[in-house]
Amino acid sequence: MADHSPYAPGPAVGAQIRKDRGQDDEEKWTLILVRELRHSPEKVWRALTDPAHLRQWAPFDADGSLGTAGVTVKLTTVAAPKPQVSETTVTRADAPRVLEYNWGAQDIRWELEALGSGTRLTLWHNIDRRFISMGAAGWHICFDVLDHLLSGTALGRIVGGEAMKFGWQRLNAEYAKQFGIEAPNWPPASPKR
Repeated sequence: MADHSPYAPGPAVGAQIRKDRGQDDEEKWTLILVRELRHSPEKVWRALTDPAHLRQWAPFDADGSLGTAGVTVKLTTVAAPKPQVSETTVTRADAPRVLEYNWGAQDIRWELEALGSGTRLTLWHNIDRRFISMGAAGWHICFDVLDHLLSGTALGRIVGGEAMKFGWQRLNAEYAKQFGIEAPNWPPASPKR
């Protein structure tokens, strides 16, 4: 078990939301998160595609590499009340620049842009509007854990209920305020007696 004790997330930054209309004229929400990392695009790409790396920071496990377009991989949520398994096909894998796949019913797009000797990492995540601030808070923590992993100071994965111990609720509220939405009541408040 990794020692998370020195970790505390910083303020909610680097996120925005976009609303579009889908083909069926339904609202389609996209969470866009940007993080500048001190690591090369090649190193970040490995962390996004290699199952051994994903097990150390991502909110899901992959049963194969995500680094090849056309490959089918099973993604399993981690630390969820009930694990969700979804089969995905990688639709685009232009190493080390763009990675696209579907996670459940949500499209995921990673863009890696060289920035000096580091990388500007952008995540585009289609997500239900009701969960957009929660998703931003969760990915924020995952990105922090990813940065530590790539720096050689691995914290160990912090997802699900474990994230509640490390400022997830604060981040959820901060992102909700930034996005101009009401923060979802999660976890649900205990009934008063």
